[in-house]
Amino acid sequence: MQRPMVTNPSRKAAAACGLWLLAPCAEVPAGNWPSWRGPEQSGVSRETGLPDRFSLDGENVVWRQPHGGRSTPVVMNGRVYVLNRSGSGATEQERVMCFDAEGGNVHWQHAFNVYLTDIPSNRVGWASPAGDPETGNIYVHGVQGMLLCLDRDGKVVWRRSLHEEYGKISGYGGRTTTPVVDGDLVIVSFLNSSWGAQGRGGHRWAAFDKRTGAVVWWSEPGKQPRDTTYAVPAVAVVNGVRVLIDGGGDGAIHAMKVSTGEKVWDFQLSEGGLNASVVVSKDRVYACHGDENADAPTIGRVVCIDATGKGDVTKTHEKWRLDGITAGYSSPALHDGKLYVIDNAANVHAIEAETGGLLWKHSVGTVMKSSPVVADGKIYVAEVNSRFVVLKPSESSCATLCEVVFPSTDGTVIEVNGSAAVANGRVYFATRDETYCIGLKGRSGSRGAMPAAPAEDPPGTAEAPAHLQVTPADVVLAPGSSAVFTARLFDSRGRFLRAAQAAWSPKGLKGLVSEAGKLVIAPDAGFGAGTLEARAEGLAGEARVRVVPAIPFAVDFEALEVGKPPPGWNGAGAKFAVASLDGQKVLKKLAEDMRFTEAETFFGLPTWRDYTVQADVHGVEKKRQLPDMTLVNCGYQLTLFGNQQRLQLVSWKSTPPRLQVARPFAWKPGVWYRMKLRHGIEGTKGLVRGKVWPRDEAEPEAWSIEVADSVPTPSGSPAIQAYSAGTTARGPGAEAYFDNVQVMKNEP
Repeated sequence: MQRPMVTNPSRKAAAACGLWLLAPCAEVPAGNWPSWRGPEQSGVSRETGLPDRFSLDGENVVWRQPHGGRSTPVVMNGRVYVLNRSGSGATEQERVMCFDAEGGNVHWQHAFNVYLTDIPSNRVGWASPAGDPETGNIYVHGVQGMLLCLDRDGKVVWRRSLHEEYGKISGYGGRTTTPVVDGDLVIVSFLNSSWGAQGRGGHRWAAFDKRTGAVVWWSEPGKQPRDTTYAVPAVAVVNGVRVLIDGGGDGAIHAMKVSTGEKVWDFQLSEGGLNASVVVSKDRVYACHGDENADAPTIGRVVCIDATGKGDVTKTHEKWRLDGITAGYSSPALHDGKLYVIDNAANVHAIEAETGGLLWKHSVGTVMKSSPVVADGKIYVAEVNSRFVVLKPSESSCATLCEVVFPSTDGTVIEVNGSAAVANGRVYFATRDETYCIGLKGRSGSRGAMPAAPAEDPPGTAEAPAHLQVTPADVVLAPGSSAVFTARLFDSRGRFLRAAQAAWSPKGLKGLVSEAGKLVIAPDAGFGAGTLEARAEGLAGEARVRVVPAIPFAVDFEALEVGKPPPGWNGAGAKFAVASLDGQKVLKKLAEDMRFTEAETFFGLPTWRDYTVQADVHGVEKKRQLPDMTLVNCGYQLTLFGNQQRLQLVSWKSTPPRLQVARPFAWKPGVWYRMKLRHGIEGTKGLVRGKVWPRDEAEPEAWSIEVADSVPTPSGSPAIQAYSAGTTARGPGAEAYFDNVQVMKNEP
């Protein structure tokens, strides 16, 4: 692992000034595997004395637990962490589990709900956990967009709902990226569409303070994404610059400065999004993919990139390429001058890292998603179709030492999608149903010595500032509330120099800011969104600020501009706009763009609880199609279906849904209806109740539909959603309108 060596100013002095800086990474203690590709980010372990075989009869099996997963475990400080799913049916959730590394007993587990997504249950737990050796904390990124920081004992330190706060796009495919911890940052990428400059959908990287969860920077280095992805970044020092190198949804490899998110270079590789992670060695980056190549009508490529360039290096910094290897999912491993790449059909390719020459090819099955791990002269790899294999590579060939097939009791395939982790003479991996620890009895091997990591030089006293960063970089404030911002200067190599005495100016915000960077939102401000700009030493930087009123509030759209989305509504841009209807201003779900046939916008905070959301809805028939219109409260969706003439209350629209009740409900186009959705926790259950009635009639006393949830989602942002049935490239679909949106605290 490569570590920054920033010593100016000291961490103690910086903390006294309230500053964040790129601090030295904690040393990774021997015997730890804190991230999915190991402490060297290359799929390599220096340990010896590891098993070359095991069997389900117990040979070399230290322990096994009946709790599996689809990603890679991490091992840190004598504990094993996995992300998986728990429960079934109405109790199904996503879960972090902690096992004892030696004995396998469960230390703790933390479950949390999946909601506001149609990801199927078999893809829950897609991403791997990430550990921080310095704090002992664990970071996980759930399929619903929840980014969690948990301490060693399973207590939640902080959480971020990336979907509700930043408009993370969640698709049926379930692809979810694994976080990366570096210095004082935890970095994660995702596709999102929120507001302002991020209203347009894009693949963006966000860096959070690993201790507080505050946003430090945003970066969008690439073009419009072609697909969701799950590549995991690698961190390296190249030309004295500490960079984050990752594959994007636009099919390009991107290098960004770790401390600021500034783009260094791009390399266009594929016509599809990239899922395999890169491996970095000194100034070389090794990458692979399995889609159509960007510059040729061939499928799949392994490439070596010279990482010393700037800007678009596609045509100038390619060292070598090897076409025709469709390695779209498995990430390479690099060891002893050899690059091990496994294609989608589970063929292992050994490639000479210096020249790109193919040394040998060896089949281990039929379908590959996991990545190879090289340790003790062996390669450990899992094949999707219920198989774990131990290989013995040589210069010219490869032999299979052991192949274990996991039998199924119900006729389904026991998938193995994650990779192995190696720590303290043990190899850990998870199948769909179990987590395994294998190792030799009476082991006499060693942990091996970590190679020296390239280090950044500390900045000199005369270094000129080249970048001004404002933190926190993204906040939500209520009218009358405040936040303190800090401006910090970095040099051209992304090294922190000093705090800046900045001139501050709010843009698009109703409020005042002091010379010390304290922004106070006006007490009479309504919904709003803008930026807080800082200027110092000829440089400018800004933070994103969204203003959301506290509960209770009501919005009738009369004071807003026609054709524009409501300010401060997350995800409304290009999907919702104020419109005139029957002499009144209302909110229209736009139905002209096929990309947004279904859309949502959030207008609250994910921490809100015990409230009721209400809105008037109006559907217009187009081409014999009616829209679907939805209210959201704490992740629960109350939907008035048009074509099905049905009312439904659901949590997590998987197949089948986790929790769903429905009833027929006949409604007419061109008529205003009022929808009301209440959520609250009573005892150990969540009670969710909804009702719909014609707006011009009195509110019925009884609820139209209700459900009790034994594993409730405790809090969440209110939102509206709509589906424009019938939208095509030749014309708009059914129209949906909303008015008189209210959020109020629950009455006793």
